[in-house]
Amino acid sequence: MEVNETKSLERLKQLTALYFKTLKPASDNSKEYTAQIKVVSYLELGCIITDLLKMCILALDHDPPSSQNKSSAINVSLILETVLSIFPLDEMEFLGFVGEVVD
Repeated sequence: MEVNETKSLERLKQLTALYFKTLKPASDNSKEYTAQIKVVSYLELGCIITDLLKMCILALDHDPPSSQNKSSAINVSLILETVLSIFPLDEMEFLGFVGEVVD
C-alpha cells in the first residue's frame, strides 16, 4: 500500500508542477502569492480599472444588501482591493512630475 501512496504522491507533484501556474509565491517569503494580469498598454489597464469601478458602482446601486443571495452576490470589497492593487500609482506620480516640467 505504501508504494502506491508514494507513486500517487509523486504523480500529484508532477501534475501540480504542470497545471498550477497562475499563483506565484511572493518574493518576500511570506505565505502570500501573486497573480499577474497581462495587459497590452496603460490604456488597457486604465479601461480594466474603470470597468471594475463601474461594476462596483452598479452593484452598490442596484443590489441592496438585505436582498442579496450569497451565491450570486458581487464581492465589492474584493473587487475594490483588486483595483487598488493594480492601480499604477508610481506611473501617476511620474505623470505629475512630467506635468510640472511641461508647465
